[in-house]
Amino acid sequence: MKKILLSLFLVGLFSNLSAQEFAFGPKFGISSTKVDFEKDNFIPGDAQTGYHVGLFTRLSFGGFFMQPEVLYTKTNGTFQINSPQPGGGSGNNTFTQDFNRLDIPVMLGLKLFNFFRLQAGPIASIDINSDLNDATNTIKNVDYKKATLGYQAGIGLDIGNLIIDAKYESSLSTITESIAGLSTDQRINQFVLSAGFKLF
Repeated sequence: MKKILLSLFLVGLFSNLSAQEFAFGPKFGISSTKVDFEKDNFIPGDAQTGYHVGLFTRLSFGGFFMQPEVLYTKTNGTFQINSPQPGGGSGNNTFTQDFNRLDIPVMLGLKLFNFFRLQAGPIASIDINSDLNDATNTIKNVDYKKATLGYQAGIGLDIGNLIIDAKYESSLSTITESIAGLSTDQRINQFVLSAGFKLF
């Protein structure tokens, strides 16, 4: 009986491997980004629009797939500091952060009806050159983490060689340790809409 079950398992495994599909191509899109804090000293601003561009690959096994991506992402966020400002000022001045990142999401998912996808997975973000624009010149520097970890989840559509993804992204680790000498728990949350084209 064990031999029969093992044989069936191996047949199923090799059948899936023989049915695997590989796709590769460019990908680009837009995002709506908001920075959030768990600290009372900071007030998040409105969501800001950004963009991303890069490459994707997809490896499919039957109805399951894995889709790694490498994307250059440029976006920004705004916030206020709800406390006396460094240098003796006070009030809720608005600060803008520019995020330039190399994002590496790895989506794992299930394909349904040969065109609809459910997907979720981790995303690693490497800081390239993020910065804070401070018109009041009260914040001298912000130490951004070199790399952070997050997750994405959403849906996708395959229409011929065109792929469309709609995902929500959130951070699992903080972006900065402190801003203006104040401890932070700053994280990025964003909605991502992107399109790609299968070259093969």
